[in-house]
Amino acid sequence: MSQEHRFRTVNRILGDRPRLGPFPADQIFPWSVIAILNVLVFNYMLKVSWLGTGLSIAWGWATWWVLSSNKDFFGKFISVPRITRGYMPYRALNNKSQSK
Repeated sequence: MSQEHRFRTVNRILGDRPRLGPFPADQIFPWSVIAILNVLVFNYMLKVSWLGTGLSIAWGWATWWVLSSNKDFFGKFISVPRITRGYMPYRALNNKSQSK
């Protein structure tokens, strides 16, 4: 008799990346730093218009997203543990023989 092993998914979002709307949650802090630095440099120091500052912010965000979201670039430096499912026979903790 063949045993068919089926797994019941408990958490549907297990393994997914956290998101804040359509944006990955790990991008929020770097994007904030990029925006603040661009406003300081382009708008206050170089006196560029808000349109130019906004374009430089968008360019910085897009560049950071492309570099950091691709696992072949920044992702290869941090190893992520792999979670797998497996089978193991049940063993009693007390190791007493079951024969009578």
